[in-house]
Amino acid sequence: MSNQDLSIKSLLSGLVDQISQLVRQELRLAQAEVSQKIAQAQAGGLAVFAGMLLAFCALLILLQALVLALSNIMPPTVAAILVSLTTAAVAFALIKQGQRKLKVTNLVPERTIAAVRRDKELVMEKTK
Repeated sequence: MSNQDLSIKSLLSGLVDQISQLVRQELRLAQAEVSQKIAQAQAGGLAVFAGMLLAFCALLILLQALVLALSNIMPPTVAAILVSLTTAAVAFALIKQGQRKLKVTNLVPERTIAAVRRDKELVMEKTK
């Protein structure tokens, strides 16, 4: 074999090694980013759960206020309604915060996709 054949083989071998190393790095990046997105989804789910729990408490307090209003029309009823409306507002805010964190667009591994695109362009340039 000539020196040129050996250098072409070594270049191709090096290219294959670099591409496989690049793929491994991209897979590690994707794994790390997916783990981060899963943690974000868990936090969003927990916020939605907490919001729903508070909404249930608000319903109970509101029902208590309705009972008090029907049985005894007095200022304590106004206090119970105020507490239930405040609890409902906090529950609504928690649910909305959780929903924002659970949007599909927030769970896409954007950095990995961008890195893969850059790497693909780089490989295409090098193979030309």
